[in-house]
Amino acid sequence: MTGHAERPLLFLDVDGTLLPYGGARLPAAREEWDGWQDASNPQLAKIDPTHGPLLLALPCVLMWATAWMHDANEVIAPLLGLPQLPVAELPDAPEEDVVRGVHWKTRALVGAAAGRPFIWVDDEITGADRAWVSAHHHGPALLHRVDSLTGLAATDIAVFDDWLKREAGAPPGGWAAR
Repeated sequence: MTGHAERPLLFLDVDGTLLPYGGARLPAAREEWDGWQDASNPQLAKIDPTHGPLLLALPCVLMWATAWMHDANEVIAPLLGLPQLPVAELPDAPEEDVVRGVHWKTRALVGAAAGRPFIWVDDEITGADRAWVSAHHHGPALLHRVDSLTGLAATDIAVFDDWLKREAGAPPGGWAAR
């Protein structure tokens, strides 16, 4: 139990996480990525709509942590039956982080968490990210890597639920309404 009055955060990636790459032809050129983040992307059929209700049932605040940024609310959220979610501000990667092998999202997500317990689910998390979070975040954090070929599974969501109940348990009287 953390004693923290705010609900934990769950940072959601899209590509390779909610939208698995298995069998996908990834865009070769930057211009093609513009179409990737559009409702016309045929790969969107790989999104599992049963994940939406499972994610919504978790005792946390869902937040996009993806290069899709606000497009995730327009394209991905409706496919999962999710409401509009807050979007983590993700700047370009600080050069010193790239040199150390730290993911370009890591520093921004720790800043967005501001000491709150959080889960970050992504297909690109490494040991360097775990070490950086351990050194710079003073609350509980679960960095959960999924296989980019298969994406998020119901078993992953069960891990999140267990972690939230065990490591970021609700204080007496429940979470603050935030």
